[in-house]
Amino acid sequence: MGLSVTISAADAADAEHILKLQYLCYQSEAELYGDWSIEPLTQSLDALRTELDEGYGLVARLGDEVVASVRARLDEDGTVRIAKLIVHPRMQRHGLGGRLLDGIERHFAETAETAAQPAPSPKRFQLFTGHRSEGNLRLYRSKGYAQVSTRELGPRLTLVTLEKAAA
Repeated sequence: MGLSVTISAADAADAEHILKLQYLCYQSEAELYGDWSIEPLTQSLDALRTELDEGYGLVARLGDEVVASVRARLDEDGTVRIAKLIVHPRMQRHGLGGRLLDGIERHFAETAETAAQPAPSPKRFQLFTGHRSEGNLRLYRSKGYAQVSTRELGPRLTLVTLEKAAA
């Protein structure tokens, strides 16, 4: 193949590619939980663009193709809320998810160090996944995240929230 994966900041031009990849990646989650109305499958392009404008996103590219992405935002209380970590099914289990998590954490740590205006420093990183999403849970735990709460959303889905302290 000869191409290597590159990771860079996501921008407005990436939004449509991210949305298509998100739809593909969340099919397995919808099937796992028997719920095709989950937000990642119903999110609009405008809503995704708003997330990128209000937070920060990364994309991983193989050549020109977006094959992975993650988004996050820093709350006023110092919590970096990481969301929608997605990796194309054919690219899973090659370390891309971990690289994106490392990249998003690094971005918020570096941004706090170099901010010209007083801004909240990240105190913790937080994310969530479904209780049956064993691959996700395994990845997050391997990156130092620990379960801090669960919330039952219905008979088939319990959200597991995980956190780790910022360095």
